[in-house]
Amino acid sequence: MGEGFAMAPRLYVPATLANLGSGFDALGAALDLYLEVEATPAREDAFLYEGEGKVEGTDNLIHQGYRAGMAALGLRVEPLFIRAFNPIPLARGMGSSSAALVAGVALADWVSGGRLGRDGVFRVAARLEGHPDNVAPAVYGGFVAALSEPPLAIPLPRPEGVRFVLAVPPYAVPTPLARAALPERVPLADAVYNLARSALWPAALCSGRLEALKEACRDRLHQPRRAHLMPGVLEALEGALEAGALAAFVGGAGPTVAALVRQGEEERVAQALEAYRGQGQTLVLNLGEGYFWKGT
Repeated sequence: MGEGFAMAPRLYVPATLANLGSGFDALGAALDLYLEVEATPAREDAFLYEGEGKVEGTDNLIHQGYRAGMAALGLRVEPLFIRAFNPIPLARGMGSSSAALVAGVALADWVSGGRLGRDGVFRVAARLEGHPDNVAPAVYGGFVAALSEPPLAIPLPRPEGVRFVLAVPPYAVPTPLARAALPERVPLADAVYNLARSALWPAALCSGRLEALKEACRDRLHQPRRAHLMPGVLEALEGALEAGALAAFVGGAGPTVAALVRQGEEERVAQALEAYRGQGQTLVLNLGEGYFWKGT
């Protein structure tokens, strides 16, 4: 174990939004809504969970990430008692699974005395989770462009004065079901359409031309093909843009709709998304930081 390890500081890992519309499996963003985790040495693995959904047993994603991190380091797995508080809605396209896996790998990094480093945490978690656009923002924060093979992530500029308005419906869309809705092949015109618009995301963020994000977020690869799983989603995306959002897209596999807005425009965009949200919830969040440790 890391020298003097008795109890890790509290670990915070952000919720994330993957795809950003056009950047399927390539672009993502972190939100300032954090999974909180504490760990102490134990005689055998144990787990205490509070928050969204019901998670039990030591085969949870945090322990899985921890074991994967220790294996990557070639270290014997030291049993941990992990306590977790999770405010991130489950199976809503906000990266709850990625946050848990990153938390576990980060715990392995802590136990080892920092031998993985942040880049190592990303590489292990991305290979384990399979979606680098969810994992990378949880590790580095803000907007990130990422690949899984080879594992590579590059943070993008963080614009000032923007927030996310999220419409979170009361139902879940399991990722396997959302993946099954996608075809093995897509028309060349659709691929080119998305490639051009995904390239606009970093260009707009780097240049400060945020008005270009309205076009950058548009997609033909996944959102239209999953729309039957999320009634009203395409209309909600257009409604948010018409209400003044800089960008609007489905978070990950859905069903959450995320709108990037300038500060002061939150209420108008939230009202435009009210019908889609239904009996769910509206969240207004800032860009999040990559995972961090705090206190003892």
